[in-house]
Amino acid sequence: MKYSNIGGQAVMEGVMMRNGDKYAVAVRTADHDIVVKKDTYHSIIPSATVQKIPILRGVFNFVDSLVLGMSSLMYSADFFAEETAEELEERLAGEEKKAQKKAKALRAKGKEAEADKVLADQKANAEAERAHLSSHGQEEKKEDSGALMGVTVAFSIVVSVGLFILLPYLLSRGLRMVTQSELLISVAEAVLRMCIFLAYILLISRMKEIQRTFMYHGAEHKCINCIEHGLELNVENVRKSSRQHKRCGTSFLLYVMVISVIFFMFIRVSSPVLRIVVRLLLVPVIAGVSYEFIRLAGRYDNVCVNLMSKPGLALQGLTTREPDDSMIEVGIASVEAVFDWKKYLNENFGAHYVLDEEDAGKEKSVPESAFSSL
Repeated sequence: MKYSNIGGQAVMEGVMMRNGDKYAVAVRTADHDIVVKKDTYHSIIPSATVQKIPILRGVFNFVDSLVLGMSSLMYSADFFAEETAEELEERLAGEEKKAQKKAKALRAKGKEAEADKVLADQKANAEAERAHLSSHGQEEKKEDSGALMGVTVAFSIVVSVGLFILLPYLLSRGLRMVTQSELLISVAEAVLRMCIFLAYILLISRMKEIQRTFMYHGAEHKCINCIEHGLELNVENVRKSSRQHKRCGTSFLLYVMVISVIFFMFIRVSSPVLRIVVRLLLVPVIAGVSYEFIRLAGRYDNVCVNLMSKPGLALQGLTTREPDDSMIEVGIASVEAVFDWKKYLNENFGAHYVLDEEDAGKEKSVPESAFSSL
């Protein structure tokens, strides 16, 4: 396996892939087309020097992944949002023209009854859709997407810290009524934290709405594994590739849980208030250390690294599903928008793909992606 630098995540009915500062979001729309948006992401990392500082670079990369991931998710969700009144009328006008054209063709063949039915059905459907829009009280709104995304990311971080860091601590404090052993209380907190985390993963993995996203998550992993194992990027090769990947965000979250257990067991203070403050202050450090483990796992393929990666890979059995071929096609479209896989296979696996002049002149992308998925 060769490190490819490409990473990404699943979005609503699609896949986002990132290669350095370039990213692409591919979405399978309601009319079964694949729409691909390609853009440049401007990192919050202040300088290239920070990218070389262990732990600190992990904090910035984690925030980058959250911001880009949330932005990509919101973009994909727009394809399935309720239509505004103007958008509905524009679509219905197009459908009316098609119905009139079809009716005209039918009348030319002497099929008056069929022509009338086509127009009547189109009119009935239009009235039904207008009534549906009206009953839901839709009003055209233009949100400040930048501010909304910032609030959403901040809210996600607060909820995660509260659920996985503070809640286990507060619940474990109840043991003080039966024991004063700090070691026992710390162990109980660690057990509660892991149980809450695993229960959360298990719960969301059973939601039907989430399961399709997990299928796209599987497609994303399989596309990356396909090229990193030297295979041509096509549906057949992607289908037989693994849906587990060592740089997955699921593995990152598991590392966060495990490392937080270690930190909180050995860093102790007497004041209950200070205990909460210390836990909050250590969150960025824990994220940074966890990132270093993910980075190590993605770059090396040896017995030790593979053994450390096994728990995260096992957990991905809950957060990924086998995708169908249409989902794999979306993943491939996202990869090809930002990554020259033919050049990569030529350079790393001795493949002999013929590159066009534009591809041959491209420089190899060197900035590293944070995670393979979240």
